[in-house]
This record gives sequence, C-alpha cells and structure tokens, in this order.
Amino acid sequence: MASDRDAQIWRDLSTTIVTVLRRPSRLWRLIKLGPSGWAYMARFLGVVVPKASQRLSALREKAERIPDPRLRAEALASIDYKAYHVQGGAILATFLSGDAVDRYVDIVVPLETIYDYLDNLCDRLGDVPPAAFATLHEALVDALAPERPLRDYYRDGPALDDGGYLRGLVEAVRAGVAKLPNYAAVAERSAEAAFFYRDLQSLKHLPPVERERCCEQWYADNRERFPDLYWWEFAAACGSSLPVFAMLFLASDPRIDARDVATTFDAYFPTVSSVHIMLDYFIDQAEDREHSELNFVDCYATMTEAVDRLRGLVGTAATRVRTLAHADGHKFLLNAMCLFYLTHPKVFDQRLDAESAALLGALG
Repeated sequence: MASDRDAQIWRDLSTTIVTVLRRPSRLWRLIKLGPSGWAYMARFLGVVVPKASQRLSALREKAERIPDPRLRAEALASIDYKAYHVQGGAILATFLSGDAVDRYVDIVVPLETIYDYLDNLCDRLGDVPPAAFATLHEALVDALAPERPLRDYYRDGPALDDGGYLRGLVEAVRAGVAKLPNYAAVAERSAEAAFFYRDLQSLKHLPPVERERCCEQWYADNRERFPDLYWWEFAAACGSSLPVFAMLFLASDPRIDARDVATTFDAYFPTVSSVHIMLDYFIDQAEDREHSELNFVDCYATMTEAVDRLRGLVGTAATRVRTLAHADGHKFLLNAMCLFYLTHPKVFDQRLDAESAALLGALG
C-alpha cells in the first residue's frame, strides 16, 4: 500500500517536471534559478527530502499503534497522503549545515504532522463538536510554547483513545525547539502564528454561511493591523505553517537579532503565507466545487480579479523576501513553492495555463 502511494507521488512529481520542461514560461522560470538554484534544488531533493521521509516513517510506526481505529486511520492518512507537506515544510533545511539540518527536520516533521492530523480530524470525523476545533489545536500552540502546561486535547471530543499519539507529537516538537540555539528570539512570533491558525480552524469548520460571517468579523477585528486584504486573504494567511517554519529557521542561527525576526515574520505573515494557501486553493477549484467545499479563490467576483489580486500578493512577497536575512533561502522557498503549484497537473486539467503563467511572471 505504501509503495503504491510512493509510486503515485513520484508519478505526480515526474508529470510536474515534464510540464516544466515542455512549457517555455515554466522552463524559463527554472532556468532563472541559475546554477545556485539548481544546486539548492539538488540538495533539497537529495538530502532534505530523504531525511524528512525517514523521520516520517518512524512516526508512521507510532501511528499504527493508535488504539482507536478511527483515529488510527486519520493519523495514517495524514502521513500517507500528505507526506509532501512535511517534505516541503522542511525546505529551509536546504540552507542549513551540519547538525542544524537534523535539528530543523526533527522539529518540522512532528510539527507539520500535528497540522495535518488535526486537519483530518476536523475535516473527516463528522462527530467532532465545534468546541473541539480550538481545543484540539491547543496542541499546536503548546508544542511551540514549552512554558504552557500539557493538557487533554480531546477533552471536548472526539472521545476516543489515541494512545498518547498527539501528546507525543507535542513533546517531540518541544524537545526539538529546546535544542535550537536561539528559539527564545522567535518563540513569541511562533506562538502568535499558532494562535492565528487555531482561531482559523475554529471558524472554517463551522456550517456554511456561518463560517463566512464569522471569518468576516474575525478579519474586521484584525483589519487595523493587516489592512488592504479581503477577509479570505487574511484567513488564507492564517492557514499556513510557513511563518512558523521561517521562525524556526531563524532560531537555528545564534546571530539573528530582533530586527531579523520582525522583518521576516512581517514578510511571511500575511503575504508569503497568503500566497501559499491561495495557490493551494487556486489549483483545487474544480475539486472543491465538486465536493461543495469553500474555496477562497471563488470568493473573488471574477477570475480576472482573482489573478490581479494574487499577482499583487506574489509580487509583494517576492520583493519582501529579497530584503531578509538569509534571503537566498526565502527566495528559493517562494520560487519553488510557486513553481510547484503553478505547474501542477491540476492547472492544465482546469485550463488555467494563462492565469498560472501570469502569476509566475509576478515573481519578477
């Protein structure tokens, strides 16, 4: 079963690579990465991805021991079908060296697994009450704020036994951040991003109409700090794990200062993170319509408006990451992320080639 999924992942990757090579606009973007970009890509695929996959395999063995069959199924699904989330989440390890690579991957793997596992529980288990959405996601906050006490994350449901699986993920992240040379410098920002994510999850799983109304009010409460966004662009920003991963990357460097932390967080949240999730919705439009699920791209009045807004977000993100400490890493992340989404087979299945090319052009 696992080998079949691995084969599918490699088929998807191969299709994406072929698409890049056959389409001039995509090939030009790949060429523009230059020799250093190609070297980064080789290191990411040859070093970081295997390390992340190895750690994920160890977590899968723990997921297989979950006593409750429903929780076990969702834990395994979050690993088997979302492995690329973990591998992509570790991309900044490409720009670390020595033991720092292992320290970073050792945090990202259980942390992204928390995101994915909880997302499955909230999306797929119909008997999870609304009160449990925020309670479950306290695990994410506690993982990134080691001073907080551990708690029963299932106390509001579902009333099932995971054999300590979720708490084990929390403890693994805590053990990892304790080894970072400068986590204290980023702890507050990391926790802030986790709180925003928790709040989004407590709203996005509400019934249709109610969730939109609540998300609009939520953004209204935050508009002064994050102006000039639509509510769904703000919600998208809150749904990304990238701001946290960027903070952990900075914490791997004992030389970074408060200004580095502030400028990096402000670049990632809400801009880079909004691009991340909006592009995910961009390629899932047909799938979400088929399943009557909320898609943030459909919130725009027209596709023309959607492309114009997303071009602006991509362009702003590209401009801002160029000014950051460790700019090469952040530029590579943004370029690789946009190239991945905007050359995905779903783009061409939905005849979104022109729109995706326009968005790639916004990278500059």
